[in-house]
Amino acid sequence: MSALLVTGADLAGAGAQDVLVEDGVIVEIGSIGAKGSRGWDVLDADGLVVLPGLVDLHTHLREPGREDAETIASGSAAAAVGGFTAILAMANTSPVTDTAEAAERILDLGRAAGLVDVVPVGAVTKGLGGDELAELGLMHRSRAGVTVFSDDGRCVHDARVMRRALEYVRAFGGVVSQHAQDPHLAGPQACAHEGELSGRLGLPGWPGIAEESIVARDVMLARHTGSRLHVAHVSTAGTVEVLRWAKAQGVSVTAEVTPHHLVLTTDLLAGYDPTFKVNPPLRPQEDVDALREALADGTIDAVATDHAPHARHDKEHAFVDAAFGMVGLETSLSVVSDVMVRSGRLDWAGVARIMSQNPARIAGLPNHGRALEVGAPANLTLVDPSAEVTVDRGASLSLSRNNPWHGRTLQGAVHATVLRGRVTAQKGALT
Repeated sequence: MSALLVTGADLAGAGAQDVLVEDGVIVEIGSIGAKGSRGWDVLDADGLVVLPGLVDLHTHLREPGREDAETIASGSAAAAVGGFTAILAMANTSPVTDTAEAAERILDLGRAAGLVDVVPVGAVTKGLGGDELAELGLMHRSRAGVTVFSDDGRCVHDARVMRRALEYVRAFGGVVSQHAQDPHLAGPQACAHEGELSGRLGLPGWPGIAEESIVARDVMLARHTGSRLHVAHVSTAGTVEVLRWAKAQGVSVTAEVTPHHLVLTTDLLAGYDPTFKVNPPLRPQEDVDALREALADGTIDAVATDHAPHARHDKEHAFVDAAFGMVGLETSLSVVSDVMVRSGRLDWAGVARIMSQNPARIAGLPNHGRALEVGAPANLTLVDPSAEVTVDRGASLSLSRNNPWHGRTLQGAVHATVLRGRVTAQKGALT
């Protein structure tokens, strides 16, 4: 029998206790250390906060097709170091994850890596083309058990197709995660928030209404179909207003925000650094403030990284031509700690809610996001709330270096990650 004793743990801010894990399950919580270690592996958690293992609803792992940017193994390593025990792998690979066989392949590669639970996201439409529904039912009934479907990277812009997708997944409790971006309002070259700065820099503008109009349409479709809608990477105050209205009406809608949209603003584009080119674009401070408020009050349900690694030859171009995206798996907890906890907007129980419990519920992962109690799977994230970390992109376990936090000092860091009782990462390194 394998056993791990976590000593002196502050359980999501509820006070210091010991946690005993046997065969991947929490079997005892309390004052255990005095009984002697009995040959147990011991993890000293004095001064640390213990959360349910983090769950990321939105990760791009690039395999198959772009293993030069990321693989499932390298992305899993970055996730483990970042405190994650489960990540959802988006479907925009090559080939696209739009069949049961493709989804099962992602599942198997994740299991082979063995560092986090890699959960495939299925495409909504074949080849992300936006015209014909993919094999939604077959992917759900496969070994992969796909529950979340998304054409992320592209919007399901045809309202009829979106309606049919919502109706289809309702039958088995699935959810459609929408990349909300009206392609006609955004335009093919849009790459920066539409405003005075984009005009001055000569960058094609991306108006907030391109996001907000799709979210408004989709919440009405969700209400009409009685199905579940999830809004990916919310970026505007206008979208927050739509979400508040929809939730007040009882619409089954959830939403996520990225760490970078909680902090970074459009003024960073002044230097034309393609690291800061992201989809949706960075927005002005008033949008950032609205997103923080919505995350704190529950209008936005979760933080999701939208980890988007790119090889140097795709990112190091003129701003307009560079690929969209930023890496984020290794830094997300620190960003949330720095901007939401240190400011008093959230306590550690709140962090558990937005980075573990709600994401697991949305994704339908019954063995993740569980309360820290006897009988629960021992998926844990140990956080040092007082640690200061200066981000070094060169130290990343991701294969890509498009890290927007390079050189920044953040307060709060992942100390260790435990997947079903096994320590997968500690102090920034795999174990």
